[in-house]
Amino acid sequence: MPATTDNPNYRTPPSIIAAIIGISAVASLFLAWLVYYHQPVDVAGTHLRFLPALNAALNSLCTVFLLVGYRFIMQRKITAHRNSMFGAFLVSSLFLVSYIVNHALHGDMRFLAQGHALRVTYFALLISHIFLSVVALPMILITFFLSLTGRFPAHRRLARWTYPIWLYVSVTGVVVYAMLAAYR
Repeated sequence: MPATTDNPNYRTPPSIIAAIIGISAVASLFLAWLVYYHQPVDVAGTHLRFLPALNAALNSLCTVFLLVGYRFIMQRKITAHRNSMFGAFLVSSLFLVSYIVNHALHGDMRFLAQGHALRVTYFALLISHIFLSVVALPMILITFFLSLTGRFPAHRRLARWTYPIWLYVSVTGVVVYAMLAAYR
C-alpha cells in the first residue's frame, strides 16, 4: 500500500532517514571546516562584500515564509502552507550557498564589541544558533521528505519540533548579523 494519510502505520525506511542524517552530518562537518580551518581567499574583503547582508536578508525572508506558512496551516490552507514552506526551503538553500561563498572568500568575522554582558549575549546567541542549525538541517530535510511522500501524520509530528527550531535559527541568524554589523 502506498504511503498516504490513508496508511498512518507506514514507516519510512530507516535507510532513508540514515541517508538524510549522514548527508546533514557531512554538510555540517564541511561547514565547520570552512568556517574554522579553511584559509579565506579574499581576506581583505574586496570581493562580494554584500554577502553578509544578503545572508541576513535571506534569513529574514525565510522567517517571513515560516510565519506565513504557520498561519496558513492553522487556517487549514494546505496549498498556501506548502507554497510558503517551499519558499522558506528555497531561500534557506540560497542562504546556504551564499554563506558558503562568503566564508570561502572572507572567512569568519570577529565580534569586536567590548563589555562582558554584550559579549556573553552575543556568544550565547551564536552558540545556540550554530548548535540548532546543525540540528535543524536533518529535521528540515526529513520533515520535507515526509510531506513530499504523503506521510502527513509523521510530517505533523516532526514539524511541531522542526518549525520552532528552524524559526529560531532564522531569527538568530539575523540578530547575529546585526550585532556583528553594529560593532565593526
